[in-house]
Formats: sequence, structure tokens, C-alpha cells
Amino acid sequence: MSKKPLILGIESSCDETAASLVTENCDGNPVILSNVISSQTDVHKNFGGVVPELAARSHIEKIDLIVQKAIEQSGKKLGDIDAVAATAGPGLIVCLSVGLSFGKAFSAAIDKPFIAVNHLEGHALSPLLNSKINFPYLLLLISGGHSQYLSVEGLGKYKRLGTTIDDALGEAFDKTAKLLGIEFPGGPQIEILAKKGDSEKYNLPKPIFNKGGCNLSFAGLKTAILLISKKIKTEQDKFNLAASFQKTIEEILKKKTEIAFNKFETQNKIKEKVLVTAGGVAANKKIRSMLTALCKEKNYKSVFPPIELCGDNAAMIAMVGLEKFKLKQFNNLDHPAKPRWPLDEDAAFLKGAGVRLF
Repeated sequence: MSKKPLILGIESSCDETAASLVTENCDGNPVILSNVISSQTDVHKNFGGVVPELAARSHIEKIDLIVQKAIEQSGKKLGDIDAVAATAGPGLIVCLSVGLSFGKAFSAAIDKPFIAVNHLEGHALSPLLNSKINFPYLLLLISGGHSQYLSVEGLGKYKRLGTTIDDALGEAFDKTAKLLGIEFPGGPQIEILAKKGDSEKYNLPKPIFNKGGCNLSFAGLKTAILLISKKIKTEQDKFNLAASFQKTIEEILKKKTEIAFNKFETQNKIKEKVLVTAGGVAANKKIRSMLTALCKEKNYKSVFPPIELCGDNAAMIAMVGLEKFKLKQFNNLDHPAKPRWPLDEDAAFLKGAGVRLF
């Protein structure tokens, strides 16, 4: 039996330092041998958000130990590694540079190929770590930095159907949590508080709800939360606002996903209709439940990564590296860090003032 490729993945695009070793089984499906993640919550919580310089410093302090731990937990030896894959973008440039530089140096030291990975491609393909899915499929990518609908046609083949024209959904969750006085990272706590509140208490805006196709907008919603939060007097008010926010997000995503379904079906020849939801916000159980019900109604298969693989991790980076390794898609050691690196590089830039939607 021929040796299966073994890929070391490294991730440092924001505030998680992560390393993972991934191989494949006899059927060609990826197998995670180790997946080590070091969070920086304690580093940033007093600032209410990620401080890039502190994040980079923490990556520098931990990355050697994290990679060593991933190798030890995998049960493999240094000489077993066939390639090193590291996130090259998008993300915070000072953070990306740490993992990228370490990955390049590591690959040179063991004289094995280096593979630069798009962080978003890791999220886009992450469900392949636990599900067998055929291309093409519709992807809803919702995270702290990105909110997009994409047609995924294969490795490196993406067509954007819709995107946020201002803020990402994960950012909207985090900012709402901060306005409600929830300690960073507060986004995941919104769903918990919402269970105690009345979702009908506040009628929140749904920007570009009835126009713009499946493009998204959350800036106006954040402004509304800011104004209402100044009038909050009781804990119950806080719960009610969290519940109203959660409900509004679900309503926005439901309508926009229905539009994305139609656009996806128009543009592709589809044997099986599949919606993949990935990114950190995909861990929100209420959003998962809503999308699962919508998929059942529209005859789509609904697929999510395991909750532990929704956030930033190196297993998804190693998995993309594995697929690129099999195609001999290697990169030179002078490959730059790319703070902005869209999956569909041909898509128009739709962010900021002056964007016109019809």
C-alpha cells in the first residue's frame, strides 16, 4: 500500500494560533490526526476586540510550541510530513506574517514543498472533513470578517453570488454583544441571552432586505442596536434586544438564502442541491436550525462543519493543502501575505459608500 500524504497545516490569520496534521484514508477522504488551537481571548478581552500587535506577539510566543504539540498528538514523526500548508490570507497582515513565515521556514528546514492557502478556501471546503459532497454546491460563508454566498465548483473554483456591502455578520454579533456589555468575545453569547428574551419587543431594520439580490448589509442594523442600547435599563431589556437581534438575523438570512438558491440553480447544472454553511457564525444553533428547515422545504441537503471546526483552525488549512499537494500545486517561499484575498478574484468590489444595488 502506497504511503498517504501527510500535511502540516498552520493558521494565524487573526487571534487563534493553530496547527494540525491531516492525511487521507484508503477512500481518499481526509483524516484529522491532530488539531491544536490556542485562543487569545485572555489577551484581548480587556480591549473589547482583537488588538493586531498583541495578537501577532502572542502568535510569535506560541507557534513553535503549538506546531510541536500537533506533531506529537498525531503520533507521526517529523520525517513523515510531506508538505507544509500555511494561511497566506486574508487576515491581519501582522498575524498572517507569523504563521506564513514559520511555515516557509519549516518547509525549508525539512526540505518539503510549501503550500500557501486561502483562509476562506479552508472554510469553504471545511465540510469535506466530515461529509462527502459533490461539486457544485452553494456556500454561505458567515464569519467575523466575511459574509458571502458562493457557488463552489471545485478546488480553486468559486463564483460569488452575493456579499456584504459593509460589515460582516460575525462583526455585527460581536458589536451587538459589546453594546450589551458582554465581555469579548461576546458574539456567541447573543444566542444564549436571546433564549431569555422576547424577540418581538424591538422591530429592528433589515437593510437591503427587498433589493440587492442576495447581497447583505448589517451596518444599519448595528446603528439601530447602538441607539436602542443607550435606553436599556434592565437585564430583561438586554435579553429582549438580544432576542430581537437574533430573530432579525434569521429573517435576513432566510430571505437572502432563498434568493441565493434561485441564483445558484439558474447558473449551474445540479444533480444534487446542497447548501454548505461555514465560518464562525455557522456555530450559531438557531441559525443552523433555521437553515436546516429552509433546506428541507426547498429540497436542499444542508451541510455544516462540526461546531469545533466552524471557527478558525488549522485542520481546514491542512485539508486544502492535502488537495493541492495531490495536484502538485506548490508555492515558492517568496509567496506574500495577502490581507485581502477574495475567493472569486473576478467579482466586483462591493463595499463602502456609493455602492448601488437594484
